[in-house]
Amino acid sequence: MASFDLKQHPHRRLNPLNGEWVLVSPHRTERPWQGRVEKTASEAPPAYDPTCYMCPGNLRATGARNPAYTSTFVFDNDYPALVPDTPDGGLIEPGQGRDLLVAASERGICRVVCFSPRHDLTVAGMDLPGLRRVVDTWVAEYQVLGALPFINHVQIFENRGVLMGASNPHPHCQVWANAHLPNEPAKEQARQSAYGDAHGSCLLCDYLAMELERGERLVTENVHFAALVPFWAIWPFETILIAKRHLSALDELSGEERDGLADILKRLATRYDHLFEISFPYSMGFHQRPTDGESHPEWHLHAHFYPPLLRSATVRKYMVGYEMLGTPQRDITPESAAARLREMQENG
Repeated sequence: MASFDLKQHPHRRLNPLNGEWVLVSPHRTERPWQGRVEKTASEAPPAYDPTCYMCPGNLRATGARNPAYTSTFVFDNDYPALVPDTPDGGLIEPGQGRDLLVAASERGICRVVCFSPRHDLTVAGMDLPGLRRVVDTWVAEYQVLGALPFINHVQIFENRGVLMGASNPHPHCQVWANAHLPNEPAKEQARQSAYGDAHGSCLLCDYLAMELERGERLVTENVHFAALVPFWAIWPFETILIAKRHLSALDELSGEERDGLADILKRLATRYDHLFEISFPYSMGFHQRPTDGESHPEWHLHAHFYPPLLRSATVRKYMVGYEMLGTPQRDITPESAAARLREMQENG
């Protein structure tokens, strides 16, 4: 019997950040595709759209008018998923001594961060000073929202493109601040804490050092950050962006590190755009220290990029069937995905 080969044989890979497995099936990369083919945008958006509720000077659904902003612009989401005045309450219905129906109220705040007054820009198309202003805005929102007594977690995330559910192409992200720790950060906190207790070191510090030494899954790096396809990646061209210095949240970034974050974001987004020759769709978000007043030395600042495209600008990866009912699965190996991203240019 042939010896096991990660590049050829089906296998599972463990995600140490959440304790979950992903099934890798590299032998399926030549599988013919007869599924759904997505349409791509035929023309670029204009620099200013009079119908866009994020462009400077335009009206929003609430009747509020945006200021004539020239940099970043932050406003409370007009249709928020969380509101700060939710009353305390819940539901616990015991069934034969077991709590089977459980609900609890959740307070929070949802905001929108416009990256630029330009309607037609993306992260890849922005200049570094503009992206640095975005980073500064993220830091300020994390600090201001995290300081509120009922907020214990601040989630910064961007959905880019129609494929990822973005309702507006204007360059922007969202900030959702919760009273309780959401599921994914809660898993990562538990795993990082357990790793620190067991090994006396940081999980992502150790992981990044190993990846930088090996280089096979590294996509790009600068002095302060590295972007790589994680060993346990689920999405075809998923990446993780990791701070090289051990810091727990955006508010600990130095000025040079803020510049470094802007730089690595532009580099990675440009590679994504070149890979499929379109403005690449993705969901991106930062995972960082909760804002519950604790120090959380186990946390290491990082961001996840989850792009859905599989083979081309029109073929998308869906999580269905076995993935919804069993375990996430991928065909292209993380090493192959990293190699393809490394081949892409970092300039426009």
